[in-house]
Amino acid sequence: MKRFERLGRILRMDPYADAAEIYRLTAAYEFPWDISRALELALYRTYAVPAIGRLLAETAELTDRTQKRYDDTALLLDAVVEHGFDSEQGRTAVRRINRMHRSYDIADDDMRYVLCTFVVVPKRWIDAYGWRRLSRHEIVAAAEYYRTLGQHMGIKDIPGTYEEFEACLDAYEEAHFGWDEGARRVSDATLAMTASWYPRPLAPVLRSATLALLDEPLLEAFRYAPPGPAVRAVVRAALRARGRAVRLLPPRRAPHHARQNREIKGYPNGYRLAELGTCPVPGVRGCPVRHTGGPDGG
Repeated sequence: MKRFERLGRILRMDPYADAAEIYRLTAAYEFPWDISRALELALYRTYAVPAIGRLLAETAELTDRTQKRYDDTALLLDAVVEHGFDSEQGRTAVRRINRMHRSYDIADDDMRYVLCTFVVVPKRWIDAYGWRRLSRHEIVAAAEYYRTLGQHMGIKDIPGTYEEFEACLDAYEEAHFGWDEGARRVSDATLAMTASWYPRPLAPVLRSATLALLDEPLLEAFRYAPPGPAVRAVVRAALRARGRAVRLLPPRRAPHHARQNREIKGYPNGYRLAELGTCPVPGVRGCPVRHTGGPDGG
């Protein structure tokens, strides 16, 4: 297979009727590393909305159980990508996501904004650091894929096009980004988690590198001191260099899904989709279900 052969296949498909398959090819074959990093950043951006960051701090899911929450979110979202909306695994994952969200008083505007981050942030990341830019087919398909996910989640007034998703995200962030002490705790815990994936002496370097990827509104919302221009330049140049190197590699022949990521740490013996995530009950923080290994983990 030649480097651009899969893109040719994508361009022969219908970006609306074949949206789920196009998005799977983009996420699992063309840009698995980039999509993972971009979705991490997408979810991280939501903490800068005080209503969202404060709720996450109050539940302690992203301060006391940061790695587990990261694992569960990635595995649930990617199960739908891997298996499709109509599969048993996809339906189970969407049910778990919906059950968790129904346990909290989350405004529909906030839910819509989170959905927008899943569409917009990966496109912006790949345009900046990917081995090629996304085609229009892939952009349309991603918007359509997340429109479908949003419909399954019961989100109202979902944007209809990528451009509408982008306008919604930008307007929402301008209106709602702001300081919250609980959100800052969630942010700090997330930065500590990502640093924990690497040797401990690298932690300060990794924190600085991560902050170098954040834009000014995000840094201001969390009250982080902005990294110096030299740090920003080095980090972003390194990511662009990675993209150029990937372009020279043979195309991926097997899919790579989130469950294969080395950053997923919590389920060495497997997992069951129906038991992932939180199961909030009065007086109990976290999930009372005992998590055991199972076939859903592959």
